Amino acid sequence: MLVVRPAGPTDFDALMELALLSGRGFTSLPEDEQTLRARLDLSAASFKAEVAAPEAWYTLMLEDLEAGDVIGVAGVKAGVGLKRPHFSFRVVTLAQSSPTLDKRFDHRALVLVNECAGWSEVGSLFLKPERRMGGAGRLLAQSRYMLIGLEPQRFAEMILAELRGWFDEDGGCPFWDHVASKFFRLEFDEADMMSASTDGQFILDLAPRHPIYAELLPKEAREVLGRVHREGEAARAMLETEGFRFQGLIDIFDAGPTVAARRDDIKTVREARRLRLKLGEDAYGEEALVSSSEIGGFRAVRAPVFIDGETAIMGRDAASALRVSEGDMVQVKA
Repeated sequence: MLVVRPAGPTDFDALMELALLSGRGFTSLPEDEQTLRARLDLSAASFKAEVAAPEAWYTLMLEDLEAGDVIGVAGVKAGVGLKRPHFSFRVVTLAQSSPTLDKRFDHRALVLVNECAGWSEVGSLFLKPERRMGGAGRLLAQSRYMLIGLEPQRFAEMILAELRGWFDEDGGCPFWDHVASKFFRLEFDEADMMSASTDGQFILDLAPRHPIYAELLPKEAREVLGRVHREGEAARAMLETEGFRFQGLIDIFDAGPTVAARRDDIKTVREARRLRLKLGEDAYGEEALVSSSEIGGFRAVRAPVFIDGETAIMGRDAASALRVSEGDMVQVKA
């Protein structure tokens, strides 16, 4: 059985393995020991409510209980842009007209903005390639919304997700090569690592302050504005199913799109019900997403559940994976 559970300091080796597998451009999983260990420490403190709510960063691990193997990771950051700006490029239309010529021209332009300060973020979703089947990704992705729905007041009214931008088959990033690198004068991997492991002051210092006209960019760069990495299409589809939509914002390094939704409008947050658990036969009822009812002991599984009024009847194996007992409250998304 697969279970989503809180990450802790003992998960370092598993998290580093996932970071190494994630590849270029997966900024939220840097191959840096200090950064990952700090991330795990912060996650443990967040689940214990030992940090201020807006500063919490919850890291979730997807574990195969039978194999004792961690196969995926995801996260929820309660607040972005609080201690450092959360920069994006907004893709805007600038209209120019000439009464003399009786002509109007609309130009796409990239404008540096910091619009998402204070929003919450779902991200860091990554599974081992050989385990991307059988609903594992969906379980991991939806568990983030189950977590948010337990105590919505811990999170912002707007939830964003940043998707990795387009990279060529040879690993090159067209937007970085033709645009961003001109301002930062670094190798992509160095800038990506610094973005994840420093306070981001270099971005504040060097990011362009004036609009960049898309028509002046090479075709290779124009074509990838807001384009999702080939390995991110499934993640984008799952986000859109939950109600996330493109916001006209793209990443300043790889031009990947930012999608967002109102917290209370996210499908899983809206439809999950808090029910009292009753133990029954295994494989009883339709499969549903089920989580424990407290953030501190958060765990989530997909398992057969029969809903009878305000009662959720579920098998003992699933209850054991959730570490809940008969009579406890659980959260169920059918």
